[in-house]
Amino acid sequence: MPGLLGPAEVRDLADLLDVTPTKKLGQNFVHDANTVRRIVRIAEVAPGETVVEVGPGLGSLTLGVLEAEASVVAIEIDGRLASQLPGTVEAQLGAAAAGRLTVIHQDALAVESLPGDPTRLVANLPYNVSVPVLLHLLQRVPSLRSGVVMVQAEVGERIAAPPGSKVYGAPSVKAAWYGTFRTAGNVSRQVFWPVPNVDSILVAFEKGEAPGDEALRRRVFSVVDGAFQQRRKMLRQSLSGVFGGSAAAAAALEAAGVSPTARGEELDIDAFVRVAGQLP
Repeated sequence: MPGLLGPAEVRDLADLLDVTPTKKLGQNFVHDANTVRRIVRIAEVAPGETVVEVGPGLGSLTLGVLEAEASVVAIEIDGRLASQLPGTVEAQLGAAAAGRLTVIHQDALAVESLPGDPTRLVANLPYNVSVPVLLHLLQRVPSLRSGVVMVQAEVGERIAAPPGSKVYGAPSVKAAWYGTFRTAGNVSRQVFWPVPNVDSILVAFEKGEAPGDEALRRRVFSVVDGAFQQRRKMLRQSLSGVFGGSAAAAAALEAAGVSPTARGEELDIDAFVRVAGQLP
């Protein structure tokens, strides 16, 4: 049986579908079986579980997850790729594997729910929308418990950054609302077609208990956005728009146990929750 896709199979499929990878959709197709199996291994994909994948493309990572005897719910925005994926799986792994695949032809940012209550996210996320897609799925798919995503290295380092880091920012805090994130290894540019002009990294996460309900999440995220809009400003200034003036912001920060002269990069998720709790 053919198994996973290599460089020749990826090119043949692209030619068959008349697919030219586009920057607009953030398409870079993985063609290295060792990399695929490494991602599946780091994600700890288990037989019988349901995995959600975003942007399966030509099916490289989809095949790797199905090879591990899991089921896959694949979300693909490109109609040609979505239509071809079941046939590729059957040709490479057989009918039984194809029976464990569900393809949803949709923009991942429009997904409101998913079948099968997937517990794990394993994806090569489209680089241009990786953070919005990740946060959207964490919010909309409550069954998710863990996962591994491949993203642009700079973005992945931001997502996993701790407070005080030079790259700690809004994505770091928003991700921390949902759980713990860590970088889990680099990925060579040479395993992609076309070869991207940026480095890639794996980010692993374990979902935890959210600090509050959806109403609090929205308030926290609005405070986070204000704090990092001009990250070098002190919080009493950067949050003046959120609280209706710098004096009100300073009072709210003090009530939350945060220095008004601190900057957003110094605060962890718990501190942002306390500050958001001061919103009227």
